[in-house]
Amino acid sequence: MFSLFSKETVLYAPVNGKIIRIEDVPDQVFASKMMGEGVGFVNDGNEIYAPCDAKVIMVPSSKHAIGLKTKKGIELLIHIGLDTVNLNGEGFQVHVKENDSVKRGQLLISYDKHLMEKKKINLITPLVITNSSEYIIEKLVEESQIGINDKVLIVK
Repeated sequence: MFSLFSKETVLYAPVNGKIIRIEDVPDQVFASKMMGEGVGFVNDGNEIYAPCDAKVIMVPSSKHAIGLKTKKGIELLIHIGLDTVNLNGEGFQVHVKENDSVKRGQLLISYDKHLMEKKKINLITPLVITNSSEYIIEKLVEESQIGINDKVLIVK
């Protein structure tokens, strides 16, 4: 019950791998925080998991990203790799659809990592709070190995 009244939302890692600073994502749109505050990940696997309980608000036809919104109104974008929009969905499998309610740790998207590597796709995956100007963001971890049960951000 307490979590319903908490003013904080904890975001967990959506991947097992390494967390990096958003400023170190090699894409100016993300690194400059044009899309919002966040972090980046180097995924050791090929699956993306929900970083919190939320509603799916966007899955583009290219399947390279997913938009989520929490009950508190926090809007999240998980963007799988850089320039993956150009694949037009090739190599991605989406396990949820728009308007689905998802639970933290639920599988959202999987992808063919070998195909991405063969096509020389940079798989750094930003997690961005697209309406971050409305919140105070506390980064819990920088530049270390993480797993999907690790807390990475607190949104207040």
